[in-house]
Amino acid sequence: MKCPICGHLESKVLDSRPSNEGASIRRRRECLACQKRFTTFETIEIMSFMVVKKDKTRELFDRSKVKKGIVRACEKRPVTMEQIETAVSEIEQQLLASMRSEIPSTEVGEMVMDKLKSLDEVAYVRFASVYRQFKDITTFRDELNKLLDSAK
Repeated sequence: MKCPICGHLESKVLDSRPSNEGASIRRRRECLACQKRFTTFETIEIMSFMVVKKDKTRELFDRSKVKKGIVRACEKRPVTMEQIETAVSEIEQQLLASMRSEIPSTEVGEMVMDKLKSLDEVAYVRFASVYRQFKDITTFRDELNKLLDSAK
């Protein structure tokens, strides 16, 4: 770590502590050249990735958009905000774990539907009806039949 006082590249760590509720590590250091002390913070670098939409445009992944979609589907349903937050975190973790820089929006949508299916079937159908753009009652009924068949 470069000393902010003299610019020397070597220092020793005197003390390390969790900071920011465990989100970072605070390190107290001492420069090996000038013996001045300084503090550094080490945080996890969150890898960002792009979502490739159906029209081939790209935008940064926005966790709040996923959460908003799930909240909307779960309105007036017995699903807690804690369950929703957990689902969003699990989706985000799966996407980050894939280590890809670009992910199709269809993949994100399918992951949301999978989570909703296990959380609340009505919320799942609500989300699917918008996501899959049901054109008429027949496509809606077909989706309900698939849901009923998988429950058997």
